[in-house]
Amino acid sequence: MHLVREDALVCSALEFLPTELLPPLFMDAFHGRHIKTLKAMVQAWPFVCLPLGGLIDLPHVGPLQEVLEAPDVLLAQKVHSKRCKLRVLDLRNTGQSFWSMWSGASTHGFSSFGMAPVAEQSSKTHQPLAPLKIYIELCLKKMTLDNFLTYLLRWMEQRKASIHLCCKKLTIFAMPVENVMKILNTVQLDCIQEVQFLKLYHLQDLYLDSPSFLEGCLDQMLGFLRTLLDHLAITNCWLTESDLTHLSQCPNIHELKGLDLSGIIMTDFSPEILHILLEQVAATLKELNLEQCGITESQLESILPVLSCCSQLRTFSLCRNAHHGEASESHHWAVLLK
Repeated sequence: MHLVREDALVCSALEFLPTELLPPLFMDAFHGRHIKTLKAMVQAWPFVCLPLGGLIDLPHVGPLQEVLEAPDVLLAQKVHSKRCKLRVLDLRNTGQSFWSMWSGASTHGFSSFGMAPVAEQSSKTHQPLAPLKIYIELCLKKMTLDNFLTYLLRWMEQRKASIHLCCKKLTIFAMPVENVMKILNTVQLDCIQEVQFLKLYHLQDLYLDSPSFLEGCLDQMLGFLRTLLDHLAITNCWLTESDLTHLSQCPNIHELKGLDLSGIIMTDFSPEILHILLEQVAATLKELNLEQCGITESQLESILPVLSCCSQLRTFSLCRNAHHGEASESHHWAVLLK
């Protein structure tokens, strides 16, 4: 308690304090808003991760701003003391077990966070500084960015070369597209493991290029659609025959103007699948792209009758489908043009 009250004293004593004292000291400094102590402790944090989410109320910047600015000294250095092991700031609400363990309320629950105490090492030993990772779960549900997100995006923009913002779970309820794009341009997209887009009442165009998560579960994504789509592109990925069946049964595509399934290999699909799908959109379809789908002779023959019913169709691409030869392709196009 004496250290917490004396900022200058704790800053000079950090190099000599036992590791076990730093977490309870950090908690007292955080709740007491001892800013100088907080900044000094972040710069000497002897654990891989600092789990702040269990201590703060994220919608409010509060002391978080002071903690986020503390690593600036570390980021400005090419090397730093080996006592500082900090590589991750975790803003998710997942670190309660760490703080309760150090407060004496628990005796386990920290190993999965890389929280085990590290061996004391000489402060004169140096190591290269790796990029700092910020872990967060984002739930975008307001029409405007709140104070926390506004501050975080500005903070990240100024440090994007040395900070990686990792968001494993992203939920979007209702937010202007420009604000969503600001956030997606900041987050490391390969860290995202789970997304659901909710309440997109005005969605008209949906483009999914090379998604790795759709095979066998396209019906789950389609179940979240609430509007009639104008354009749908699902390209360069693997889908099952049942995926296309679910797509043909989806009521949200009945007024589709553009359909792009290029790069979806359909060689082994039943010829009727494409026919049924095109039947659902024949009245409104203007653009159809089936490039590089491995479409066979029998599949092409199956869709010719329904293509003749697509009275609005203006663009149709069937390039690089290797299963029908040049002569037969000319014959089929002649039939189609008639």
